[in-house]
Amino acid sequence: MSRPTGRVLTLLELLQSGGTRTVAELADRLGVEGRTVRRYVDQLIDLDVPVESVRGRYGGYRLAPGYRLPPLMLGDDEALAVLLGLVAGRRAGLTTELTASETAAAKIRRVLPRHLARRLDTLLEALAFTDRPGEFDTPDAGVLLTVADAVRHRRPVSIRYTDRDGRRSERILHAYGIVAHAGRWYVTGRDASAGADRTFRLDRIADARTLPGSFEAPEGPGPAERVLSGFATAGYRHEVTLRIHGTPEHIRARLPAAVATLEEHEPAAGRDPAAERWLRVELRAERLDWLPPVLAALDRPFVVERPGQLRDLVAALADRLASCARRT
Repeated sequence: MSRPTGRVLTLLELLQSGGTRTVAELADRLGVEGRTVRRYVDQLIDLDVPVESVRGRYGGYRLAPGYRLPPLMLGDDEALAVLLGLVAGRRAGLTTELTASETAAAKIRRVLPRHLARRLDTLLEALAFTDRPGEFDTPDAGVLLTVADAVRHRRPVSIRYTDRDGRRSERILHAYGIVAHAGRWYVTGRDASAGADRTFRLDRIADARTLPGSFEAPEGPGPAERVLSGFATAGYRHEVTLRIHGTPEHIRARLPAAVATLEEHEPAAGRDPAAERWLRVELRAERLDWLPPVLAALDRPFVVERPGQLRDLVAALADRLASCARRT
């Protein structure tokens, strides 16, 4: 490949990353003079690449919106999967090169049709992340975009849902937001049929359809906080109440908000918020056998208020540890 041809392709790469590039900036990146940049732009135009000239003090060159660069031809689902992967990876700390991630997202977004680009912008506005990372699977693109549009415009949405026990139902949801948590995507909102707030996994929604009308979102916690609170208070086999002497930060390191709720057990008047104190911890669980090792790892005084079965499991773990410590 000749050097001029390589520079023309580099110019296209720079323009494809998004935004308006000044002649001086392009000349510096390509190592040529300004008039050479203009000649390269003319070559791209001759190849039917829609390069636009922007006049003014901060003018320069940019690619026209909606331009598709062969062979990068993505369908709606493919583009959605790639963009969400980039966004989720950056938020979860899976993408180490921030600039590369943003540049790749800008390139992909530029090749999308305008209607899809607008819908993706709507989705990103409706999306929230918890602090728990994960490698995210992308749900059905049509469902995700429809729910995001309903969130953005505060419109009811009809969904066909299958719960974890395989039961199917049709519901009308007033969606407050979409939340990414621990590798899955959720929508949280008011279930009009049940008359209560609910959280649904998006991969279990078979169909979503926007309905006429509108609603007002309630004040209070945001979508991410609502999802975490819903996990911590969901109905499971065992209801556990503990009192733990420690700081909220220390307890949260082992029992995060998606698992347990915390509240003051002692009056906090005049108390240093960072000081250790007795906190009431409540959680629900299908099994109890994982809790004794967690409580031991906390290394803080605690009291099991309920259930009695958990006290027995803690005592059994303590006996096993003591027995192991006595072995020679």
